[in-house]
Amino acid sequence: MKVRKSRIKPEARNAALAAKKGPISRFIAHHYRHFNAAALVDAAKGYEAHLAAGGKMLVTLAGAMSTAELGISLAEMIRRDKVHAIVCTGANLEEDIFNLVAHDYYERVPHYRHLSTQDEQALFDRHMNRVTDTCIPEMEAMRRIEAVVADEWVAADKSGQRFFPHEFMYKILRSGKLKKSYQIDPKHSWMLAACAKNLPIIVPGWEDSTLGNMYAGRVVTGEIKHVHTVRTGIEYMAWLADYYLQNAKLLRHGEGSIGFFQIGGGIAGDFPICVVPMLHQDLGRTGVPQWGYFAQISDSTTSYGSYSGAVPNEKITWGKLGQKTPKFIIESDATIVAPLIFSWVLGR
Repeated sequence: MKVRKSRIKPEARNAALAAKKGPISRFIAHHYRHFNAAALVDAAKGYEAHLAAGGKMLVTLAGAMSTAELGISLAEMIRRDKVHAIVCTGANLEEDIFNLVAHDYYERVPHYRHLSTQDEQALFDRHMNRVTDTCIPEMEAMRRIEAVVADEWVAADKSGQRFFPHEFMYKILRSGKLKKSYQIDPKHSWMLAACAKNLPIIVPGWEDSTLGNMYAGRVVTGEIKHVHTVRTGIEYMAWLADYYLQNAKLLRHGEGSIGFFQIGGGIAGDFPICVVPMLHQDLGRTGVPQWGYFAQISDSTTSYGSYSGAVPNEKITWGKLGQKTPKFIIESDATIVAPLIFSWVLGR
């Protein structure tokens, strides 16, 4: 006679895990049981399991996560060694520092959906650059950072040195020139946390950013003589390939020890995930393991021809993920979802 095994319901299993954590995690375990809410819990548990197995995690930032102040939760993830590398757009790289030095001058526009073209023009005339419901002040944020980093660009250009965009940002943070201008608690800046750890940051398409435009302007005027003083895309990919080879190790199940946590889509997500098929298909390194974990938060619904809206299994056909790679997708707003997942991983 066969004995039927007792089936533990997912909510009971999640409650047991959360019992050792803080109130946010316990709330999530109790209320988040189905659909995107359940996917959030599964992704958070998968993230935790990946780290517990000795894995590392690469996080990608698209959209305007820095202006959304994701640093409040992301910075602690970095400090607690829950994030080991970041890939972000040029906008996210600079906007965390904009917020660091000009937060008091930012303006929130909660009625942004109802702004007229005249309202938008009035914001432009005041040099207030709108990102959804938040206006970034040009003079206090962008121009203040430009003045400091331009000195580093010109000095490097004259000396024949070359650095990546994030290395220039680390230079200005470490110089202390901005410290007197901090307007938020420094522990809420993910760039300061990353700088303290010397965290690897990859910034594909940096040219498509405010500072990238300012740099290009100085190339046009001749103030910067060598356009490649700031190292960019191809060199970032070559660096990432070397990083992956050094850090992706075979685990018990043959999966890679580097996980991929993707916030949004676009170049911040697609650029780094391609390092695996490049190593396999273009360099013949077929023994290199694939990504060991994949999760994406995106409000892009599944659609035809969209990268952000492609389901994870489509990535198998491109050699980006394997059949056995744990895969999660949460179709929701990352400004809501990411801090909750981070809270679970941090045990809050």
